[in-house]
Amino acid sequence: TLMKSFQILTTCNFRYASCPSLYAVELINEPLSPGVSLERLNKYYKAGYDAVRNHSPTAYVVMSSRIEPIDPSGLGPMDPRDPRELFPLTSDLNGSVIDVHYYNSNKSMTVQQNIDFVCTNRSAQLNQITTPDGPLIFVGEWVAELPVPEASKEDLQRFAKAQQEVYGNATFGWGYWTLKTLNNERKHWSLEWMIENGYIKL
Repeated sequence: TLMKSFQILTTCNFRYASCPSLYAVELINEPLSPGVSLERLNKYYKAGYDAVRNHSPTAYVVMSSRIEPIDPSGLGPMDPRDPRELFPLTSDLNGSVIDVHYYNSNKSMTVQQNIDFVCTNRSAQLNQITTPDGPLIFVGEWVAELPVPEASKEDLQRFAKAQQEVYGNATFGWGYWTLKTLNNERKHWSLEWMIENGYIKL
Protein backbone atom coordinates (compact mmCIF):
# COMPACT_ATOMS: atom_id res chain seq x y z
CA THR A 1 0.00 0.00 0.00
CA LEU A 2 1.05 3.63 -0.36
CA MET A 3 1.17 4.07 3.42
CA LYS A 4 3.53 1.11 3.83
CA SER A 5 5.69 2.46 1.00
CA PHE A 6 5.82 5.84 2.74
CA GLN A 7 6.92 4.27 6.03
CA ILE A 8 9.73 2.37 4.29
CA LEU A 9 10.72 5.50 2.38
CA THR A 10 10.97 7.52 5.58
CA THR A 11 13.14 4.84 7.22
CA CYS A 12 15.49 4.64 4.23
CA ASN A 13 15.82 8.42 3.98
CA PHE A 14 16.80 8.62 7.64
CA ARG A 15 19.30 5.76 7.27
CA TYR A 16 21.07 6.94 4.11
CA ALA A 17 20.71 10.74 4.23
CA SER A 18 24.34 11.27 5.27
CA CYS A 19 25.72 8.88 2.64
CA PRO A 20 27.72 10.93 0.09
CA SER A 21 26.68 8.62 -2.74
CA LEU A 22 22.96 9.24 -2.25
CA TYR A 23 22.10 10.88 -5.56
CA ALA A 24 18.39 10.29 -6.02
CA VAL A 25 15.39 8.57 -4.44
CA GLU A 26 12.50 7.14 -6.49
CA LEU A 27 9.29 7.29 -4.51
CA ILE A 28 7.43 4.43 -6.22
CA ASN A 29 7.74 2.42 -9.43
CA GLU A 30 5.04 2.22 -12.11
CA PRO A 31 1.82 3.19 -10.32
CA LEU A 32 -0.95 1.61 -12.36
CA SER A 33 -3.80 3.66 -13.77
CA PRO A 34 -6.71 3.77 -13.22
CA GLY A 35 -6.21 1.86 -9.97
CA VAL A 36 -4.16 4.73 -8.54
CA SER A 37 -5.89 8.06 -9.05
CA LEU A 38 -3.86 11.16 -9.89
CA GLU A 39 -5.14 12.90 -6.77
CA ARG A 40 -4.01 10.06 -4.51
CA LEU A 41 -0.66 9.77 -6.27
CA ASN A 42 0.02 13.51 -6.03
CA LYS A 43 -0.70 13.41 -2.31
CA TYR A 44 1.76 10.53 -1.86
CA TYR A 45 4.41 12.18 -4.03
CA LYS A 46 4.20 15.46 -2.11
CA ALA A 47 4.51 13.64 1.23
CA GLY A 48 7.38 11.56 -0.15
CA TYR A 49 9.16 14.63 -1.49
CA ASP A 50 8.88 16.33 1.90
CA ALA A 51 10.17 13.18 3.62
CA VAL A 52 13.27 13.18 1.40
CA ARG A 53 13.83 16.90 1.92
CA ASN A 54 13.60 16.47 5.69
CA HIS A 55 16.83 14.47 5.49
CA SER A 56 18.52 15.59 2.27
CA PRO A 57 18.38 19.04 0.65
CA THR A 58 20.21 17.88 -2.47
CA ALA A 59 19.04 14.39 -3.48
CA TYR A 60 16.89 14.32 -6.58
CA VAL A 61 13.36 13.05 -6.01
CA VAL A 62 12.14 10.78 -8.82
CA MET A 63 8.43 10.32 -9.48
CA SER A 64 7.30 7.56 -11.82
CA SER A 65 4.55 8.46 -14.26
CA ARG A 66 1.44 6.32 -14.13
CA ILE A 67 1.23 3.47 -16.61
CA GLU A 68 -1.79 1.86 -18.20
CA PRO A 69 -2.46 -1.22 -20.31
CA ILE A 70 -2.12 -0.73 -24.06
CA ASP A 71 -4.50 -3.66 -24.46
CA PRO A 72 -7.86 -3.01 -22.70
CA SER A 73 -7.79 -6.60 -21.43
CA GLY A 74 -4.87 -5.63 -19.20
CA LEU A 75 -2.88 -8.64 -20.37
CA GLY A 76 -0.63 -6.83 -22.83
CA PRO A 77 2.28 -4.41 -22.41
CA MET A 78 2.01 -1.16 -20.51
CA ASP A 79 2.62 2.39 -21.71
CA PRO A 80 3.01 5.60 -19.70
CA ARG A 81 0.07 7.96 -19.43
CA ASP A 82 0.85 11.54 -20.31
CA PRO A 83 3.59 12.38 -17.77
CA ARG A 84 2.61 16.05 -18.01
CA GLU A 85 -0.20 15.29 -15.58
CA LEU A 86 2.52 15.52 -12.90
CA PHE A 87 3.78 18.94 -14.04
CA PRO A 88 1.49 21.01 -11.76
CA LEU A 89 2.83 19.10 -8.76
CA THR A 90 6.52 19.23 -9.72
CA SER A 91 6.51 22.91 -10.72
CA ASP A 92 7.25 24.01 -7.15
CA LEU A 93 9.41 21.03 -6.14
CA ASN A 94 13.08 21.77 -6.68
CA GLY A 95 15.12 18.74 -7.78
CA SER A 96 12.12 16.73 -8.95
CA VAL A 97 12.41 14.21 -11.78
CA ILE A 98 9.70 12.43 -13.77
CA ASP A 99 10.46 8.82 -14.70
CA VAL A 100 9.00 7.38 -17.93
CA HIS A 101 9.38 3.81 -19.19
CA TYR A 102 9.55 3.08 -22.90
CA TYR A 103 9.29 -0.54 -24.02
CA ASN A 104 9.21 -0.84 -27.79
CA SER A 105 8.78 -4.46 -28.82
CA ASN A 106 5.81 -4.56 -31.14
CA LYS A 107 5.20 -8.06 -32.47
CA SER A 108 3.23 -6.78 -35.45
CA MET A 109 6.10 -4.64 -36.77
CA THR A 110 9.31 -5.46 -38.59
CA VAL A 111 12.75 -4.68 -37.19
CA GLN A 112 12.96 -1.45 -39.17
CA GLN A 113 9.45 -0.41 -38.15
CA ASN A 114 10.37 -0.88 -34.48
CA ILE A 115 13.47 1.26 -35.00
CA ASP A 116 11.46 3.91 -36.86
CA PHE A 117 8.90 3.93 -34.04
CA VAL A 118 11.65 4.82 -31.57
CA CYS A 119 13.17 7.49 -33.80
CA THR A 120 9.81 9.08 -34.61
CA ASN A 121 7.22 8.35 -31.91
CA ARG A 122 9.39 8.02 -28.82
CA SER A 123 11.49 11.00 -29.87
CA ALA A 124 8.34 13.11 -30.24
CA GLN A 125 6.99 11.93 -26.88
CA LEU A 126 10.25 12.82 -25.16
CA ASN A 127 10.39 16.24 -26.82
CA GLN A 128 6.81 16.90 -25.75
CA ILE A 129 7.57 16.43 -22.05
CA THR A 130 10.99 18.11 -22.07
CA THR A 131 10.53 21.81 -21.30
CA PRO A 132 12.98 24.50 -20.18
CA ASP A 133 10.99 25.31 -17.04
CA GLY A 134 9.67 21.81 -16.36
CA PRO A 135 11.00 18.90 -14.29
CA LEU A 136 13.94 16.79 -15.34
CA ILE A 137 13.02 13.71 -17.38
CA PHE A 138 14.45 10.23 -16.80
CA VAL A 139 13.85 7.34 -19.19
CA GLY A 140 14.11 4.85 -16.37
CA GLU A 141 13.44 1.60 -18.24
CA TRP A 142 14.05 0.34 -21.77
CA VAL A 143 15.50 -2.76 -23.42
CA ALA A 144 16.90 -3.76 -26.81
CA GLU A 145 14.71 -6.84 -27.13
CA LEU A 146 12.87 -7.52 -30.38
CA PRO A 147 10.03 -10.04 -30.77
CA VAL A 148 10.99 -10.55 -34.39
CA PRO A 149 12.21 -14.16 -34.92
CA GLU A 150 14.55 -13.30 -37.79
CA ALA A 151 16.19 -10.38 -35.95
CA SER A 152 19.98 -10.60 -36.23
CA LYS A 153 22.68 -9.31 -33.91
CA GLU A 154 23.13 -6.35 -36.23
CA ASP A 155 19.39 -5.62 -36.00
CA LEU A 156 19.55 -5.59 -32.21
CA GLN A 157 22.63 -3.37 -32.32
CA ARG A 158 20.76 -0.88 -34.50
CA PHE A 159 17.70 -1.08 -32.25
CA ALA A 160 19.82 -0.43 -29.17
CA LYS A 161 21.72 2.42 -30.81
CA ALA A 162 18.50 4.14 -31.91
CA GLN A 163 17.15 4.04 -28.36
CA GLN A 164 20.44 5.28 -26.88
CA GLU A 165 20.45 8.22 -29.26
CA VAL A 166 16.84 9.17 -28.55
CA TYR A 167 16.91 8.60 -24.79
CA GLY A 168 20.27 10.34 -24.56
CA ASN A 169 18.26 13.55 -24.94
CA ALA A 170 16.47 12.95 -21.64
CA THR A 171 17.51 15.68 -19.20
CA PHE A 172 18.16 13.18 -16.38
CA GLY A 173 19.53 10.42 -18.61
CA TRP A 174 18.33 6.85 -19.00
CA GLY A 175 18.45 3.49 -17.26
CA TYR A 176 18.44 0.06 -18.91
CA TRP A 177 16.36 -2.80 -17.51
CA THR A 178 18.32 -4.38 -15.95
CA LEU A 179 22.04 -4.38 -15.07
CA LYS A 180 22.19 -8.17 -14.87
CA THR A 181 19.64 -10.96 -15.17
CA LEU A 182 19.72 -14.13 -13.10
CA ASN A 183 21.72 -16.90 -14.81
CA ASN A 184 21.70 -14.85 -18.03
CA GLU A 185 18.01 -15.50 -18.54
CA ARG A 186 16.43 -13.05 -21.01
CA LYS A 187 19.92 -12.05 -22.10
CA HIS A 188 18.84 -9.01 -24.08
CA TRP A 189 17.36 -7.55 -20.89
CA SER A 190 20.80 -7.61 -19.21
CA LEU A 191 22.90 -4.50 -19.82
CA GLU A 192 26.00 -6.34 -18.66
CA TRP A 193 25.48 -9.18 -21.16
CA MET A 194 24.63 -6.77 -23.98
CA ILE A 195 27.84 -4.81 -23.43
CA GLU A 196 30.09 -7.86 -22.99
CA ASN A 197 28.72 -9.44 -26.18
CA GLY A 198 28.99 -6.34 -28.36
CA TYR A 199 25.33 -5.39 -28.70
CA ILE A 200 25.58 -2.09 -26.80
CA LYS A 201 28.43 0.39 -26.62
CA LEU A 202 28.56 3.07 -23.95
